[in-house]
Amino acid sequence: MKTNHDCIVTLAHVTKYFDQSRPVSLWKREHTRIYALKDVSFTLHRGEFAAYAGPNGAGKSTTFKLLAGLLRAQQGQVELFGADPCVKRIEVMRRTGVLFGNRSELWWDHPVRASFEWKKAVWEIPDDVYLAQVRKLKELLDLEPLWNTFSRELSLGQRMRADLALTLLHAPELVLLDEPTLGLDVLAKRRMIDFLKRANQELGVTLMVTSHDMDDLAEMANRLLLINRGHLAFDGNYEALMHMTGDHRLVRLMTSAEPPVPEGLSLVERSGSRCTYRYDGSKIHTPQLFTLLAGIPGIRDIQLEPENIETVIADLYRKWSSEGEAAE
Repeated sequence: MKTNHDCIVTLAHVTKYFDQSRPVSLWKREHTRIYALKDVSFTLHRGEFAAYAGPNGAGKSTTFKLLAGLLRAQQGQVELFGADPCVKRIEVMRRTGVLFGNRSELWWDHPVRASFEWKKAVWEIPDDVYLAQVRKLKELLDLEPLWNTFSRELSLGQRMRADLALTLLHAPELVLLDEPTLGLDVLAKRRMIDFLKRANQELGVTLMVTSHDMDDLAEMANRLLLINRGHLAFDGNYEALMHMTGDHRLVRLMTSAEPPVPEGLSLVERSGSRCTYRYDGSKIHTPQLFTLLAGIPGIRDIQLEPENIETVIADLYRKWSSEGEAAE
């Protein structure tokens, strides 16, 4: 049972907008109010790993800036550890780590260790805590080979590992990561995902992560928050999302001739004797599917797989977008 003590992040009916003004003539200006968030509410409890996703401009980065105390909401309540991050920013940030994937805290023309020593001094991290954290982070993120390397000489993957370690140096209880896998190659991304899962499971760090790569988020997080046009459109796990959208699956066939489209399946792609069909696994179970496929002559190969999570989410965004436009 969750208690108030376990509540790390609280957003209660938060609305954030930006007023813009642009000239339309020599004597007249046009004023526009852009809503980044509209009446958004959710809580994040200790030990959770939450994915925060949405299309560009949905309000993800704005939410993180509100949580970090960089912006203030016009309406509603934002709290970290029971405190307003704008009022008690130092107190809150001592327990929080924030990393934006397109920015770096590393000193560009200095060795990596210099950035860590600087943070130790500025944050007044005790020697024993600093040494223990550095030892742990060097091991977990393989930083030893980079320790005396100038930051400007690091690859993107190496820089992201060093930035993440710097974010975790003061042993934060909550870490906010905005696009931590942005631009990483397959191997670097794999290492980042594995580390974040370990940080959550073994170190007990509460994590909230944004990414445009839904497959990454599906693998990492145990909770998904989807934001669309400033509204929180979904809050739950991936099983709940699949229940809402349908259990979309793909069946790929290779036949000796061009096959028909079985009832209950929809054709996604056809190239000669190779076909890909989509079906809803909650409506057509595997025995029934094979009964349908048995009527297709000359099948040489069958592959079954879940539909890519990004395709499912993209369809959901399009649906929400069309519903929003219809409502307006």
